Amino acid sequence: MTWLKPVSIDAGAQSSYAAFFQDLETRLADPATDRYRLARELLAEAMYGRSYEALQADAPLAALNLDARNITFEAEYYMATDTARFERVKPLLWLWKSMDLTPMGQNPVFGIPLRRILAGHIFKSVGRDFKCWQNVEFSVGYNMEVGDDVVVHRNVLLDDIGGIELHDGASVSDYVNIYSHTHSVLDGPDVTLRRTIIGRGARLTYHSTILAGSVVSDDAMLATHALLRGDIPPHGIAMGLPARVTRMKIRPPQDGYRVVAAEWPHEAGRKANPLFPDPTPNQTRLPDGDPALEKVLSQK
Repeated sequence: MTWLKPVSIDAGAQSSYAAFFQDLETRLADPATDRYRLARELLAEAMYGRSYEALQADAPLAALNLDARNITFEAEYYMATDTARFERVKPLLWLWKSMDLTPMGQNPVFGIPLRRILAGHIFKSVGRDFKCWQNVEFSVGYNMEVGDDVVVHRNVLLDDIGGIELHDGASVSDYVNIYSHTHSVLDGPDVTLRRTIIGRGARLTYHSTILAGSVVSDDAMLATHALLRGDIPPHGIAMGLPARVTRMKIRPPQDGYRVVAAEWPHEAGRKANPLFPDPTPNQTRLPDGDPALEKVLSQK
């Protein structure tokens, strides 16, 4: 049972919002809709209170930056990004990101339903009642798989270039970073993609970080400021840097586990840069036995 209480607003405002969302959903579902044009029109109205054409006449530089054809995302510079797939979601990502900077985006009654609609046209899949707060960043968006009743809080980074799964009821707290790619220690351009899995009912708490390829099982929890570079079993609570399972929830075994880290088919990793096609070998060692390094460390 939820601990949140219902909040109501003026009926006239709610009716106006509902009409806007219905129109937006209809336009996005129409294959003939020019998503770039749609996004720039909505941003001009939301940010400047005028049509895009009027803004173009009065403030051409401002208008240019509302049109996603005239801006770039970091993902566009990377070989791992599927150009065709990103082209389709790019204007919607720009609309999402830019609307978050407006009073409309900061208003949960408007912003959350707007993001829910956009997610349905950006993500690989999204379930019912997705709740996403403001200022959440994606790498590409199209590699997100989100279940039912998932909550993502403010200022979260979802690096989905290699794929992220958030299963039913998963909760992602403020400032969490979830990654799905890694860099070689010796060669930064040697990038490996690994899908990261967050199980059903799992909780990732404030400022925690999940590295690529990690599997957080159903009903598991990652503690505040923890850094996970592995797995957490069902009902496990992982803490620390790096995170270790130090507690287990006192809860009877449940039926129907979907994500159990010990049984999950972990990916070997997909190479993102054709210049580095081979699996990345182990590239580090402990400093023990290196006289030069021990001398440097002893001087600190």
